[in-house]
Amino acid sequence: MESGPAIFVGVMFALFGGGLLAWTAVRLRQGEPVAHGVNRVASATLASVAGTVALALGMWCFTRA
Repeated sequence: MESGPAIFVGVMFALFGGGLLAWTAVRLRQGEPVAHGVNRVASATLASVAGTVALALGMWCFTRA
């Protein structure tokens, strides 16, 4: 019964992290800024770290299910 919320949260984190990493990769490949008004390297690094952390949290939630 308690595995339902863990699975839901894991899926949400995984979708967010994967989407953020994919979006960041597409923006960098097109030469567009990841965030307007911010250094390109800093915004790409921060977005990549946030996406990776979200994916890791999603995987951690799946191990708790």
